[in-house]
Amino acid sequence: MKLLILHGPNMNLFGIRSSKKGENITLDKINRYIRRFVRNKNIDLKIMQTHSESKAVAYLHRNRRKFNGLILAPGPWKYSGYILKETLELIELKTVLVMLDNNKNLFSDNKCFMDDNILISYEQAISEYASE
Repeated sequence: MKLLILHGPNMNLFGIRSSKKGENITLDKINRYIRRFVRNKNIDLKIMQTHSESKAVAYLHRNRRKFNGLILAPGPWKYSGYILKETLELIELKTVLVMLDNNKNLFSDNKCFMDDNILISYEQAISEYASE
């Protein structure tokens, strides 16, 4: 199983958001946690973060046959990521979302995980693929 984890805009600043809640979770800590969680699960991971929807879309175009699934933390793209949404529909890549809030979004037809603890959300999203 090959999975792409795509962290959207501002996820590199997740530490600022978490510190406001009295937590100390950064994007680096999330990525390390994810890598430990998939160990011994027969999952190959590629993790990337970008602020640019066009870079994300270009990467998906070039690598559309390399992955069995995508875990997407869309951030602000959930309101404006029309090109990303259409790309995912065209390449038919199974996509699971990790959301920070439950506001309406463009990707609402995808399975979504949102927990107060973002690490749990990533575990749940990965488990969606591990059971296949």
